Amino acid sequence: MSTSRLSGRRVLVTGAGKGIGRETVRRLVADGAEVVALSRQASDLQSLAGETGCGTIAVDLANLEEAADAVTQALPFDCLVNNAGITSLQSALETSMAQFSAVLAVNTLAPLRLAQIVAGDLVRRGEGGAIVNLSSIAASVGLADHAAYCASKAALDALTRVLAVELGPHRIRTNSVNPTVTLTPMGQLAWSDPAKAGPMLARIPLGRFCEPGDVAGVISFLLSDDAAMLNGITINVDGGLLIS
Repeated sequence: MSTSRLSGRRVLVTGAGKGIGRETVRRLVADGAEVVALSRQASDLQSLAGETGCGTIAVDLANLEEAADAVTQALPFDCLVNNAGITSLQSALETSMAQFSAVLAVNTLAPLRLAQIVAGDLVRRGEGGAIVNLSSIAASVGLADHAAYCASKAALDALTRVLAVELGPHRIRTNSVNPTVTLTPMGQLAWSDPAKAGPMLARIPLGRFCEPGDVAGVISFLLSDDAAMLNGITINVDGGLLIS
C-alpha cells in the first residue's frame, strides 16, 4: 500500500536491478521517495525506470572509482541503501585470494566508499539522513562454502557500527538489515540443492525463506522517521532462525 512517509527524500539504492534491490526501489517509490537505482545491468534499470519512474545509474561497483564518480555526480541524496552484493561458493581451503578480494570489494569496500560520498555530502550541507546496509545472517553464523561471503558481511556489520558512532552526531543514522536465505536469483543459486536448503529451512520457526518484499519493508522503515532512534543495530529478518 502506498504511503508518504518518505516524501521529500532522495534515496540511492545499489544493486537495484534484481531481487531485494529491485523490490526495495518499488517499495520506496510507493512510500513517496525519489529513488535513484544503481545497477551494472542497463537493461534491468531501463525496465525498472519504466515501471517506477526512478532515476538510474548504470555502473559496476567492482569498478569502484568509476562508480564513485557516477554517484558524486548524482548528489545530493538524503539516504543510501547499500544493497549490492555478490558471492563466490568456495570452501575456505579452496577460496582463491582473487575471489575473496572480489567479494570483499563489492560487499564491504563499495558500501564504505559510497557512505563516504553520500554522508560526506550530508555533513557538508548540515543535513541529517540515513544509511541502510544489506548484510546477512551469514555475518553471525558459519556457512559451508561461504568463506568470502560470511567474512564480507561480518565486516559490513562492523562498518555499520562504526558509521553509526561517527555519523550519529551529524544526525545520520546507519543500520544493517540481515536476512536469512532470500528467494532472489543469487539466493536461489546458492540454495537450489534441497539437501542443503532443507536443514536450513527446518531451523526457521516461520517455516519459509525470505521474499524480497519482506526485506524491502524493513529497509523503508529504517529510512523513515518511524526509526528515528534506531542507530547502529542489525535487524535479523530470518523468521526466528537465529533464536531456534
